[in-house]
Formats: sequence, C-alpha cells, structure tokens
Amino acid sequence: MHICTNRYAFFIFLSTQFSMNNEDINNLGDLSRLEKWRLILGEDADNDEDKIALDNIASGIDKTLESLYGEEAKGGLGKSSPKVSRWLGDIRKYFKTDVVQVMQKDAMERLGLERMLLEPELLEAVQPDINLVTTLLSLNKIIPEKTRQTARIVVRKVVEELVKKMQNPLREAVMGALSRSVRNRRPKFNEIDWNKTIRINLKHYQSDYKTVIPQNLLGHGRRGQALREIILCVDQSGSMGSSVVYSSVFGAVLASLPAVRTQMVVFDTAVVDLTKELNDPVELLFGTQLGGGTDINRALAYVEQIIRNPSDTILVLISDLYEGGNANDMLRRVANIKASGVQFICLLALNDEGSPMYDKNMANKFADLGIPAFACTPKLFPDLMAAAIKKEDLGAFLTRNGLVQK
Repeated sequence: MHICTNRYAFFIFLSTQFSMNNEDINNLGDLSRLEKWRLILGEDADNDEDKIALDNIASGIDKTLESLYGEEAKGGLGKSSPKVSRWLGDIRKYFKTDVVQVMQKDAMERLGLERMLLEPELLEAVQPDINLVTTLLSLNKIIPEKTRQTARIVVRKVVEELVKKMQNPLREAVMGALSRSVRNRRPKFNEIDWNKTIRINLKHYQSDYKTVIPQNLLGHGRRGQALREIILCVDQSGSMGSSVVYSSVFGAVLASLPAVRTQMVVFDTAVVDLTKELNDPVELLFGTQLGGGTDINRALAYVEQIIRNPSDTILVLISDLYEGGNANDMLRRVANIKASGVQFICLLALNDEGSPMYDKNMANKFADLGIPAFACTPKLFPDLMAAAIKKEDLGAFLTRNGLVQK
C-alpha cells in the first residue's frame, strides 16, 4: 500500500484540531478505527475488493485533504478560481484557524497558488495570516490594480492584529528599561519618581515625625527627550519575508514612543530609508520589495551616515548574513560601528519559524567581533530591546532565555 507521508504527518497534527463550531465535525469521534485510518492514509488505502465507506462529512474532509496532499495534488484544485475558492471555504469549514493557515501555506508551496491570489474574489476567501502577507508583499509589483485594494485590506487586518498583540509588551519593556537606565538625580518637582525615591530613602525614616526625610531624589527621564536611538536595518531578500513584517510592526510601535528615536532602513542590493512611513506599517510594508540580492555593506554604509550619538544608539541588523557585496569591507564597517560605541545586535531572523538558514561562517566572524548572531521570536523581542537599552551583556541575555549564539 502506498502511504502519502505528507498527508499522514499532517493528519496526525490536525486530528484534534477540527472546528469546534461544527456539530457534524464533532461527531467524527464516533468513527471506527478503520475509518480514521482511511482518512489518515487517503484513497490509496482503498482497493477494488474492500473499499472503506465514509459518511458525507468525513468524505468532504477526505476530498479536501486529497486535493492538497494526494498523489495528483497538482491537479487537485485545478486552475479554476471557483474550485480554489470552494476549497478555501471547505478548509475554513472543517478546521480551526491555525490549521487553516498551515494548509493555505502548504497549498501555496505545493500547488503554486501565488498568482491566483491576485484575483480579488479568491483573496477575500483566504484566512489572513503572516504567510499570506509575505506572499502578497513578494508579488507587490505585479498585483493588478483591481486586486491592490483587497490586498491592502488583507495586509492591514493582519498588521492591526499583530500591533494589538505586540504593542503593550514592547511599550512596557522599553519604557520600563528607560526609566531604570536613565537616572535623573536632580529632578524638578513634577519629575520626581516618588515610589523609587521613598524606597531608597526608607533608611532615613524618622520615627519622631513618622515620615521619611529624603536624602536623595530620583526622577523620571525628561519628557520629550530622545533617550535612545534605535535603527532597524532589515534585509528584504526573499528568505526574510516574515522578519520584514515583524520588523515593520515593531518599528511602528517604537516610533510611537517619544523617548525613543526610531529609524528603519531596508535593503537588498539597494538601500531605502522608510523612517517616514513608520506611522503606518501597512504603507511601510508596501514600500518594501521582497526578493533580489543582498548588499549588507552598502546598507551599513548608509547607516553610518545617520548615526548621531553612538553611545546612545542601538543598531539591530536583521539578516541571514549571505553577503552579495564586499564581505571584507562589510566586516571592517561592522567593526568600526561597534568601536564607535554603538550597541550592535545581529538577528538572523525575527519570526516564529524556528532555526533559520544563514551564513554560518559570517555569523562566526560577527561573534569574533563581539556581536552574537542569533534568531529571535517576536515574543522575545521586547525583552531583547529592554536588555539593550539597559546595556546588559547579550551573552547573559541569550543564556537566560535559552537562545543559542550562532
């Protein structure tokens, strides 16, 4: 018997992930062991003498999976938009959102649906997620006018969900780190941090007066003053799609903080400063162009020009380090930037996708310069920024969070 391993592995993953809103799907728990194995193995488990019958719901799930994971998958959905639209509707009917997103991603990879997403009717049927956003951005320059508005709506929906999820953790981490790292020892009355002032002066408590006599005053950083400058320098080559999306979202949140001056530069073989677009991450994303080569040296040459206060600057280079430009010049530039006092952080990826592909030799050379190169998840990024603002040792940060320096 031929077993479709892709389908087998996928079905094991989603076997407990059926939509909880569909009573018929819940009844799948009543299937016999033989019927469940039939769904796992696909129609190849059938033979002419002993064909396993499935009820209407199970048969619908079987056809949906067969279209994507069966041997004839490349023709399973056909090239007709109505067929694809029905299939997209079926997977949303049968499975939970997280499984739907996995299946959509697999469909784009296995069936080549990218071009079909340029049709507005089809795009409206897709479950928006970061993989879809990455695909749309990679097709940005060829999206026809009739689909462009729909594409923007899809991208905005995903971006707004990401901002809603990530802005509070990032704001709290950054502002908390700033308040701890910037000590205002001579505050005006309206700048006094009373909680910290009382805490450090408890030893001066006067029992006769039943009060604390403060010997030292601690204040908040002065409002309106940029206490740190953060530069996000982001590789927009094709492999960095998810990292570009998350970087844009985080850049927009950082730009909304008055105590931080944020700049965002994206690059392939050219360099584009998108700082002015940080107020709208959707416009920023459509200003990127996923794909093409990589010239890190050229990007860092531009970054050198916009650094104003090296000792207060955090430079986050987000790249897989596959340099297409002059590698030796690039490494000399990296060393010069770090020697100037800039906090230099190298992220090989900023996403949830696990261990990235990257240039191991170049990562080792960065490490030799005292710049650890590592992948970071969006969830951990706020803590990373807090650690950088407080000028903590990044090696200790990596150890504390179970990250591996590449």
